[in-house]
Amino acid sequence: VRLQVQNVEKPLYRGTFHCFQSIIKQESAFGLYKGIGSPMMGLTFINALVFGVQGNTLRALGKDTPLNQFLAGSAAGAIQCIICCPMELAKTRMQLQGTGEYKLKTKNYKNSLDCLIKIYRKEGLKGINRGMVSTFIRETPSFGFYFLTYDCMTRYLGCEAEDSYVIPKLLFSGGMSGIVSWLSTYPVDVIKSRLQADGVGGITQYNGILDCFRKSYHEEGWRVFTRGLTSTLLRAFPVNAATFATVTVFLMYMRSEDNLRECEPGPVIQQPSSL
Repeated sequence: VRLQVQNVEKPLYRGTFHCFQSIIKQESAFGLYKGIGSPMMGLTFINALVFGVQGNTLRALGKDTPLNQFLAGSAAGAIQCIICCPMELAKTRMQLQGTGEYKLKTKNYKNSLDCLIKIYRKEGLKGINRGMVSTFIRETPSFGFYFLTYDCMTRYLGCEAEDSYVIPKLLFSGGMSGIVSWLSTYPVDVIKSRLQADGVGGITQYNGILDCFRKSYHEEGWRVFTRGLTSTLLRAFPVNAATFATVTVFLMYMRSEDNLRECEPGPVIQQPSSL
């Protein structure tokens, strides 16, 4: 976020590593965790919604094909925007608060919840849903590629429950899925961050998505749409590796025949070996 929205004329950071160093030096290690309250509140619901909607949509579509994997993932991405957008708005505002200050001189928001409450009081529902359209444009195809890549990777690597290397394969598949999903729509994420950060400090620059795109490109060229990509990909691999592996292993355990026998008094339904 810091790299995506910084002023090109007076940049604070030269790159990912310099940004990391500067935050620790100027704001202490706690500066790296600004805005953590918002993801902690929202990510549990987002992941539950995403995997639940994706699974049910895939079942409703009938056949487990690459196209249906993409469509089911896209449906999940679109629906979770209702939680994702306000969550990321609060996270963005909290992360930009007190940039370069060890002790905040002016603290507009106490925490993520206070941030959303103040934005709502000032701007209403429109305010807390700032960036909703750009979030929707980013998340819908991104989650389609997310689940499609995971499905293709696990099939290619031959991930089966009895495989002794199934966990490393799931971790690798999940990590690569995260990278592909971010690469697929990253320029839109830059626009989304800029729109949600717009107005911080009392200055409004953009009238909408197209205006933000046009002004950003005019002032900084095409490279503006790759700002912060390195740090995003460094985060994406371990986060999504852990997420997908955890969900898959949990579902494998819950769907195992032994557990079905313990839970169901009737006949056991045979489960396909394919993940």
